Amino acid sequence: MNTSTPTTDILVVDDDPIAAETLCFALAQCGYASVVARNGVEALREVRTGRFRIVISDIEMPQMDGIDLCREIRRRSWCGYTYLILLTSRSGTSSVVEGLDAGADDYITKPFHPRELEMRIRAGERLLLLESRDLMIFALAKLADSRDNETGSHLERIREYCRMLATELSSWPEFEQTIDGMYIQSIYETSPLHDIGKVGIPDRILLKPGRLSAAEFAIMTEHAAIGGQTLQAVADAHPEAVFLKMACEIAMTHHERWDGTGYPHGLAGEAIPLCGRIVAVADVYDALTSQRVYKQAYPHDEAVQIIRESAGTHFDPRMVEAFLHLQEDFAQIKDAMQDSPETEDSEFLPMTRGATEPIPALPSSSVS
Repeated sequence: MNTSTPTTDILVVDDDPIAAETLCFALAQCGYASVVARNGVEALREVRTGRFRIVISDIEMPQMDGIDLCREIRRRSWCGYTYLILLTSRSGTSSVVEGLDAGADDYITKPFHPRELEMRIRAGERLLLLESRDLMIFALAKLADSRDNETGSHLERIREYCRMLATELSSWPEFEQTIDGMYIQSIYETSPLHDIGKVGIPDRILLKPGRLSAAEFAIMTEHAAIGGQTLQAVADAHPEAVFLKMACEIAMTHHERWDGTGYPHGLAGEAIPLCGRIVAVADVYDALTSQRVYKQAYPHDEAVQIIRESAGTHFDPRMVEAFLHLQEDFAQIKDAMQDSPETEDSEFLPMTRGATEPIPALPSSSVS
């Protein structure tokens, strides 16, 4: 029996009242509340309320059977993903294959064992938790960006760029033991948090529509440490959330430079976490190719040239090499997710080195 306290409400769909009652009793023993629908039509009405994220449905029912119910749920847009488990007493695999093809996530054969039922539901809960976690991460990142007037698709592009770079690097011998599928998914999910520390920067500096003074720039650079320290505090409180380690490293180190002249700690070379080195390239490319109120967008070819010339100084040369392999893919993402004029923001990326000396090659390298 589940010793935790589940809060998931489960929709049971079965026209046989005895079978439905048996299933609901088993769910109650595991700590789950359930509601019964007698057929697929009733079930669709219940799913539309948004209350039920897990549905356990018999296959054979009047009006709308379990197979058609799966198809309808997958065809329509609901408030979130619905985890579908089919219950079948049919022999053979044809009905199972048909159900999975219609959109079911799992199936249980009758008569079912309560422990098996519980384990399959918990598998569904894990999937739904991942979806909720991803949505929360991105919502927090968007909230932080909203202070900086970043209303376009900056975060969406950043995570796509990072996923492409990580996927490319995963096939390289020196990274194949480090970058696996979980790493790629984690950097996709957490890279939007790179600038979350900007919530701690005063508006008079964050929203200043001109060049920052040396003192103002020093305050602006604190956003990396603020973000890293904030996420580290959450990670310390929830050590089971391993993805937060990468989120901390990205927020803290994506402005470090390969030659040691970055911030906040002046890390150099391999001392900079790999995820920070990946995000650095993605972030600068997006800053260069995005229009701002104080500058026009750089053409793709010019941005590529700037990044190429910054290998070994700003960027890890291997990150630049991977970027160059993918430059046409970057261009496609940029074009497909381009901001419209009304969503282009006034984010200020100081054209300075050490706050005062201009950087002729990389105008957006200081703050993004």
